Amino acid sequence: MALQELRDYGDNGLSRRNFDQLARYIYDYSGIKMPPGKRTMLEGRLRRRLRATGIVDLDDYCDYLFKRGGIDREAIHLIDAVTTNKTDFFREPKHFEHLETSALPELQAAGHGRLRIWSAACSIGAEPYTIAMVMEDYRDARGALEYSILATDLSTDVLKVARRGVYPATMIDPVDRQRRQRYVMEARDPGRDEVRIHPKLRSRIGFGRLNLMDRAYEIGDKVHIVFCRNVLIYFDKPTQEKVLSRLCEKLVPGGFLYVGHSETISGLNLPVRQVANTVFKKV
Repeated sequence: MALQELRDYGDNGLSRRNFDQLARYIYDYSGIKMPPGKRTMLEGRLRRRLRATGIVDLDDYCDYLFKRGGIDREAIHLIDAVTTNKTDFFREPKHFEHLETSALPELQAAGHGRLRIWSAACSIGAEPYTIAMVMEDYRDARGALEYSILATDLSTDVLKVARRGVYPATMIDPVDRQRRQRYVMEARDPGRDEVRIHPKLRSRIGFGRLNLMDRAYEIGDKVHIVFCRNVLIYFDKPTQEKVLSRLCEKLVPGGFLYVGHSETISGLNLPVRQVANTVFKKV
């Protein structure tokens, strides 16, 4: 073995060859870029899979994946290990203000009495539950508006958390007092520092696994609103355009698309026009 190859192994780490192979697979499967600077991060996250599988080291793990046929069984766990799931209730609050004061009145005025909303990278559920809080408040104030929320993510681990709707109590700090009283239930045991989202919100949301790299999004009827925030930053421009084009295909004419405040769709050929900061309307 060459000296450089020995250096590449490091302390039970990934060889460069195996890192490159993993990076290619992760990109092809999920669209997530894995540049060389994330090698240490990838090694750290995959060590959990060593414990789960009983495999001794990371390069043996790669042999298991790519030489011994383990990739089909392990793919979901591998992707769960590398996805980032930062989320908060009322994250980027201007979007929810726009939803309540602009998007919903416009859609209602256009004759849409039953709205379908899609949280396309829902993580552990804070985003779709926040949307549901806004929708319930709007219905109470305006009435005569029905809705359902589809919440999808690539990671099966985060979907399990989202379906339960149970969170550390500190996580709901961004939720105002009135909404907490209406939509959040505290644990009966004061020693359990956690809360649960009210069943009337959970009943409005359907959770499911969806890979944004799929060629077609099998979600049923078209939707009126799409939230796809803070996931595009992990994709290169060609992948962003493919994903956004498919999302727009699922939007009704006049529907709204919300992307993260750190994301841009400038230069992409999409059937939308900007109506607010990182908010777009299908034309």
